Amino acid sequence: MIKLIILILFYLTFPLLIILMCQKWSAAKKIGCIVLAYGFGLLIGSVGILPRGSDSYRSALKGNPALPKAEIEMMINQGKAEESDYFVNQIGTIQDNLKNLVVLALPLMLFSLNIKRWFRHASKGFISVILAIISGPIMVTAGFFIFRNLVPDAWRLAGMFVGMYSGGTPNFVALGMALEVDTNLFVIASTYDMIVGAFLILFFITIAPKIFRFILPSPADNQIETDTDQVVPETEDMEDFTGMLQKNRLLPLLLALVISILIVGISLVVSILMKKPFPKLPDMAVIILTITTFGILASFIKKINRIEKTFQLGMYFILVFSLTIASMSDLRTMFTIGMLNLILFITWVYFGSLFLHLLLAKIFRIDSDNFLIVATAFIFSPPFVPIVAKSLKNKDVIITGITGGILGYALGNYIGVALAYFLKGL
Repeated sequence: MIKLIILILFYLTFPLLIILMCQKWSAAKKIGCIVLAYGFGLLIGSVGILPRGSDSYRSALKGNPALPKAEIEMMINQGKAEESDYFVNQIGTIQDNLKNLVVLALPLMLFSLNIKRWFRHASKGFISVILAIISGPIMVTAGFFIFRNLVPDAWRLAGMFVGMYSGGTPNFVALGMALEVDTNLFVIASTYDMIVGAFLILFFITIAPKIFRFILPSPADNQIETDTDQVVPETEDMEDFTGMLQKNRLLPLLLALVISILIVGISLVVSILMKKPFPKLPDMAVIILTITTFGILASFIKKINRIEKTFQLGMYFILVFSLTIASMSDLRTMFTIGMLNLILFITWVYFGSLFLHLLLAKIFRIDSDNFLIVATAFIFSPPFVPIVAKSLKNKDVIITGITGGILGYALGNYIGVALAYFLKGL
């Protein structure tokens, strides 16, 4: 029992150490909290710190994180599993429960979105945003037909990568839950996504501005007169965890957490009620979409929207999820031939969507800076917008980029679930 308590405390507190590392060390900040969480999790899962259980036990799991208590006890009594497998099964149950805490992250991260204000400043780049929304699903669908016989669960991956392209990590995680993606496959996809994404962001902040300004029209001067100076710090604060434990912030954050728990509870009730008239409806998909809907609606309530650091609290749960799910995975599966095809699928999604977005931008005469900033927001999420805007030396497009990112957060889960089940039926 003591070992299990220590394990729970580790999963809940080690992300705090990762956050501290990113605050104190510039190198850790450049790597990013999520990448570090995955890295430490993969290390824990791969070096034998956690027991794996007997071969017969692992075979009985059939991809599940743990067996029901009655089933593992029966296997032990029948000699089909070892006594030590009971402890391994307890660890799997704890890991499964902790990773499910990620459902609390989604409403918390949506609470802070000031959707109405972003849309007031969206006019100049709105067409580019629409083109990005169109490009992602089209190229993901094309990639599905190319790779569906080469990668496992291609329809689930397609749904997840629509979410990643439109809303970044939060949508990717939410859709992984909604589509019930296998743990190993999720971690492998996440890891490969980080590899491809690292090359892409490097391209965006180095030679991309010159290339796209050569292909697309130049941006007009003074395109947008907005409160950019106010918005930029707010966007950069999305990754600032300082001051969360201050008394004036802690109590409101606890209230936000209670509201998130209520939203998750309501979503569970909705999924149960929907099951009666629609028995084939996937439970997790209903839960995630309901949470998304109520999270967006709650963001329009000023008292909730003005609670500070809700986005960061949501990111903490993302880190707990990342650390936990990575520690459940076998690093060696990343190097199978089927998994190597996955990196080609991801590369197709990113660069194919970017190319189609570029082609449509050329047709609709979108200027180079609005194109690149919207692509940044959709692929990497709003916190990266000021970085690329700095590379462009054009702060006027920041509002457009953030607007696109906010829209991606809001719509990504709906589009991802819809596309995944559409492709499954083909």
